[in-house]
Amino acid sequence: MYDEQQGPERAERPAQPEHGPLAGFTVGVTAARRADELGALLQRRGAAVLHAPALRIVPLSDDSELLAATNDILDRTPDIAVATTAIGFRGWIEAADGWGLGEALLEKLRGVEVLARGPKVKGAIRAAGLTEEWSPSSESMAEVLDRLLEHGVEGRRIAVQLHGEPLPGFVEALREGGAEVVGVPVYRWMPPEDIAPVDRLLDSTISRGLDALTFTSAPAAASLLSRAEDRGLLPELLGALNHDVLPACVGPVTALPLQAHGIDTVQPERFRLGPLVQLLCKELPARARTFPIAGHRVEIRGHAVLVDGALRPVPPAGMSLLRALCRRPGWVVPRSELLKALPGAGKDEHAVETAMARLRTSLGAPKLIQTVVKRGYRLALDPAADAKYGD
Repeated sequence: MYDEQQGPERAERPAQPEHGPLAGFTVGVTAARRADELGALLQRRGAAVLHAPALRIVPLSDDSELLAATNDILDRTPDIAVATTAIGFRGWIEAADGWGLGEALLEKLRGVEVLARGPKVKGAIRAAGLTEEWSPSSESMAEVLDRLLEHGVEGRRIAVQLHGEPLPGFVEALREGGAEVVGVPVYRWMPPEDIAPVDRLLDSTISRGLDALTFTSAPAAASLLSRAEDRGLLPELLGALNHDVLPACVGPVTALPLQAHGIDTVQPERFRLGPLVQLLCKELPARARTFPIAGHRVEIRGHAVLVDGALRPVPPAGMSLLRALCRRPGWVVPRSELLKALPGAGKDEHAVETAMARLRTSLGAPKLIQTVVKRGYRLALDPAADAKYGD
């Protein structure tokens, strides 16, 4: 709402940049479900998005294992039911309705101690006419497991609604505690019918064409790792994710397959898409390199450069040259070395001059990069920065 008393003060504030906090960065999206929502959130903040669903979901009505688990629960009522995802719980009830078993299933669950992983699951439980016994404030399956083990599970029959794959360690811990566990596989993840987009995403990750790669489910992370292994590219993928491409997971369960391969991930405090995007808005700009060059503040992003806050898109060849110069800021980088940084340039050093001319035009400030006759090129660092970086 406009406040007349605030009007003049607002008018005096410096203009906000026209670009979003993720402008100049490219983010990969592996999600199959809610990918459009995540992509829109990222694009709204300026990011370029490369989407390749790492999995597809088998329709519930086609899953015979779910029908078998439902009949098992109808035959022998569990003592406890654990609901892990809202979409999964709703899907289970809808599938049971389709088989003519919906009312019978709800009647069974009314006499069961129902535990919900988080608020969205609680909403789905209540929408079905049921009431949850308990839900952790952390939305963590680890806290659910701690409660179950603390109260004792020996001799108890526990139904666990799975979300695409068995929960790592959760079911095993319950069985070790003496429980009988009935897994309820509400929907099943399968490889995508068209694997080409996943391969393009892998190639872009390995070539550092991405700045971040997002994961919203553990099965998607496991699937991408498996595909990389099938192609003989797993070491290259792990190298990219460990050093240059930021792996961002919606929560700790999603991160488990990556962590099993020694990959450190970032995760928001609240396991939601919005906080995941907010985390990227903080992490990616913080990872960008910034230099004082020729009287300008220059920030190097994935496929663009901020020059005094103005966004300057740069062609891939130009970014390759700029990154090579930034690896030794202020130092003269020979043409022969810059040529190696140009993909597909061959042995023609003229390609360096052509790409350099386009880079300078893209930056809008030709003096940012100095030509050192017969030697190569260097970033024109300001004097104080020269003392720190220069030769």
